[in-house]
Amino acid sequence: MHGRVLSWRSLWLVDILKLLTTCDGALDYLEKEEMSMSDSDSSSGSGDYKNFRQATRDRLLHEMLRSTRAKDSKTRWKVLIMDKLTLKIISCSCKMANITDEGISLVEDIYKRRQPMPSMDAIYFIQPTKENVVMFLSDMSGKSPLYKRAFVFFSSPISKELVNHIKSDASVRPRISALSEVKIIHSHLMLYGYFFAFLLVRMVGFFAGNGLLFVLKFCFFDEQLQMNLEYFAIDSQGFITDHERALEELFGDTAEISLAHNASIQTIATRIATVFASLKEFPYVRYRAAKSSLDASTMTSVRDLIPTKLAAIVWHCLAKYKSSIPDFPQTETCELLILDRSVDQIAPIIHEWTYDAMCHDLLNMDGNKFVHEVPSKTGSTSEKKEVLLEDHDPIWVELRHSHIADASERLHEKMTNFISRNKAAQIHHNSRDGGELSTRDLQKMVQALPQYSEQIDKLSLHVEIAGKINKVIREVGLRELGQLEQDLVFGDAGTKDLINFLRTNQNVTHENKLRLLMIFAAIYPEKFEGDKGEKLMQLARLSPDDMNAVYNMSYLALPDPKKTSGGFSLKFEVHKKKQAARKERSDEEETWQLSRFYPVIEELIEKLSKGELPKNEYQCMNDPSRSFHEASNGTPVRTSSSQPAHSMRSRRPATWARPRNSDDGYSSDSVLKYASNDFKNMGQRIFVFIIGGATRSELRVVHKLTAKCKREIILGSTSIDDPAQFITKLKMLSTQELSLDDLQI
Repeated sequence: MHGRVLSWRSLWLVDILKLLTTCDGALDYLEKEEMSMSDSDSSSGSGDYKNFRQATRDRLLHEMLRSTRAKDSKTRWKVLIMDKLTLKIISCSCKMANITDEGISLVEDIYKRRQPMPSMDAIYFIQPTKENVVMFLSDMSGKSPLYKRAFVFFSSPISKELVNHIKSDASVRPRISALSEVKIIHSHLMLYGYFFAFLLVRMVGFFAGNGLLFVLKFCFFDEQLQMNLEYFAIDSQGFITDHERALEELFGDTAEISLAHNASIQTIATRIATVFASLKEFPYVRYRAAKSSLDASTMTSVRDLIPTKLAAIVWHCLAKYKSSIPDFPQTETCELLILDRSVDQIAPIIHEWTYDAMCHDLLNMDGNKFVHEVPSKTGSTSEKKEVLLEDHDPIWVELRHSHIADASERLHEKMTNFISRNKAAQIHHNSRDGGELSTRDLQKMVQALPQYSEQIDKLSLHVEIAGKINKVIREVGLRELGQLEQDLVFGDAGTKDLINFLRTNQNVTHENKLRLLMIFAAIYPEKFEGDKGEKLMQLARLSPDDMNAVYNMSYLALPDPKKTSGGFSLKFEVHKKKQAARKERSDEEETWQLSRFYPVIEELIEKLSKGELPKNEYQCMNDPSRSFHEASNGTPVRTSSSQPAHSMRSRRPATWARPRNSDDGYSSDSVLKYASNDFKNMGQRIFVFIIGGATRSELRVVHKLTAKCKREIILGSTSIDDPAQFITKLKMLSTQELSLDDLQI
């Protein structure tokens, strides 16, 4: 439950006599107020399960925006002021309509020149940086502030120095309305402290009391105005910390001497910690252990220690939250596994054959934005229209993790059933065949037109997208290429097969040949020692710039104590005889061609869920007690299965996991409608964070395993990368000529 916010002005004018009656009376009063707030909070909620993105949205809309409403006055329009980062945070979780519903009439950038609005209140949602605080004080100080009052919320913990900087401006303090609101904290000592403070106010007089009130306000300022929400909810089960330079800063050739190295890890850790602050979860913090901790003969490298460093800082942040955030769990409620891109270099490169992945890989999309042509209103020409492929689209939610062949078949069935059941669609379809429309037909068409138009637009969009994807697959010969990729990964093909393919398929794009060679280098690093790699890349006719991407994979390599040559090793769970990067999964049936591949995190998450993750390879910052895990060194970390611990929220599997196949493309919103009714009692959440960028195949895996493991799994990363983006970032690891301007993100 979120803490109760009390207005000090209201207490002074209305309720001060109640507080001054007796100490016990003050306690009773405040406790009753808190209980009433609890009742109102619980009654206002729907009781339905809220996924990760919904929980984030509720914090932004209710805990931040709605908390600024005054009970004793009508809703007043306010201005919302943000910096670039907090604007992106809200954009990932909320629509403009959601914000407007909470009384926001205007959204402004704190660094842009703004028109004074002295009659309106302003809400500041900003990072706790010196630059932002200076801008805020500039807005609200002096005789003519830009706004009447200010409610200030910081995205992450604010330093005492910045708090003191705000306190030092006497002209700003009375204009900060948020500082006149302090949450009730479950501490009788603090409540008694309030009573004695007000008793002192009464003794020394009104003016002295005002000064004391400001002291009280700022005593709790750094705790009460921190939203602790500095991550980007990109999916119902996924978030990023928005560190596009993570690969370059943490794994590049200058990482060991770069000043940005430690600063980047610190910022990433802070933002990861705010995820747990928002969800009120306290995790077991596990991480991929450095190879030097497993083998004394292995030389420790800065890159190999990155997960260890990040885990330590995350743990430090969480330890602070335990003592500073009301109602924060004091015992572990979930599990966090911190990995880096070294555990799987193939997943970001290989062609993933699901609808979502192929949209982003093969089509020229800008994030989740797809641009297509639709007939203009006049009907004579066509015009471009932008659509977002996101959770509000039920067809997208239903098909995004399906194999492209499966998605295409289901779209065809939807269209066929839609036409057979919808009268207007039948008439429209028949008219295309040359049949004339009767007056009655036209009347039926008009009657059914509004609903027909909405449904056919949604369905037609995805039919068009799937058609474009299948066209690209045919034109570039992607099936043959994809087959070779997966044969290499599973050990069914080798060097001869690769050379034969490159010689007989000269028309393959240079990007696809590059990706093929990168997969080959991940499995057979010894083939790129000396001049062997150059010969292969000359056969593929790759440029030096492309060759650079292949060689830069060495920066993501795990140290191999058995390797004595100068080459690099990309270590997977490799079967020595077969030299494959993946093992066939006997527990899953291959329904569609080219669906064998799976990311490494799929096996890791399953092992973690079953308690079979090797403890020495994946160590824990807060060593679990024997009551939770077996503690013998080197044995798997095994979760007790008798009574699985539960997190603070009820659980259900991802919406896609229970296919509710609709037959018309419109009623598929039932996938969302009934989602919250499934699996109310699931186990602890599992969080997996990948340093250096995650892939859409890995995002698909967490949705899939949520249903399979009966535990909600959330994927986090520094970024979500499509293959072209990941390759560009790899090239940046050893060159200063490229910049982020080259990334089409």
